[in-house]
Amino acid sequence: MPGRRSRWQVYLQLGRVSNLPTVWTNCLAGTILAGGGLEGIVLAPLLAALSLFYTGGMFLNDAFDHRFDRAFRPERPIPAGEITATEVYAVGFGLLMLGEGLLALPALLRDRVPDPEVMTWGLVLGLLIIYYNYRHKTDPLSPLVMALCRALVYLISGAMVASAFAAEVLAGSVVLVAYMVGLTYVAKQANLKEVKNLWPLLFLLAPFLYGFLRLEQLDQRSLVYLLFFAWVIYALSFLLQERRNIPRAVISLIAGISLLDGMLIAGVPGQLAGVWLAAIGFLLTLSVQRYIPGT
Repeated sequence: MPGRRSRWQVYLQLGRVSNLPTVWTNCLAGTILAGGGLEGIVLAPLLAALSLFYTGGMFLNDAFDHRFDRAFRPERPIPAGEITATEVYAVGFGLLMLGEGLLALPALLRDRVPDPEVMTWGLVLGLLIIYYNYRHKTDPLSPLVMALCRALVYLISGAMVASAFAAEVLAGSVVLVAYMVGLTYVAKQANLKEVKNLWPLLFLLAPFLYGFLRLEQLDQRSLVYLLFFAWVIYALSFLLQERRNIPRAVISLIAGISLLDGMLIAGVPGQLAGVWLAAIGFLLTLSVQRYIPGT
């Protein structure tokens, strides 16, 4: 059929791979907040594993939603006939299992037994991803479930280098959960012409309150804080226009996850390189979103 996309183009769309840099900066933030460094033997498998979890979850999102999409989003790959639901299910579950396996790699490379804490958090993440995709259309708490999936990236990263229960990791996880609850609520309205209620957007204020309380002087932290604040206001402006652009607000808020990571990293002394990497993740997300849809 003329103009039919290749299988890899379909896979890239299904995986929403344009958003992967936000997963990488989540890993970076969780590692640094736990007191770890940028050690390649740990960070590379961690980034790969959690990328697979994310991509697998996105595949399953389309797989579980394929009946809904036939009625309301016929342009999606499954209802458009570009790929079968069976194949999307198989790839999604396969990526989750491969991601869990990769979490063991840093320990195996050091001739150690895989950390039970890391592997347990990975299993919890996989189960939450499956639950979210299966129930998100009917569960009113689905934004919280999605937020917990992102927080688990912090916890897994922290456990990989020290402990998921490090104070900074837990505090950062709470902030990330609040931001993701607000973001996911907006995303769930993407098929509507307007956001039904605005009060869930208050969750987006949590990072600003947390950051403000930790500002002691004008330094690199305050600059990242102001940049993050300005970006979220910009993203929300798409909800306040006469003709609301909810998808644009959503992809902008998704890109803002990396700025949130950068703000949290900036609170750790001597981590300027991490802040710059988070900023690069933000710019990379915006760049790739121009070619591969983020929703």
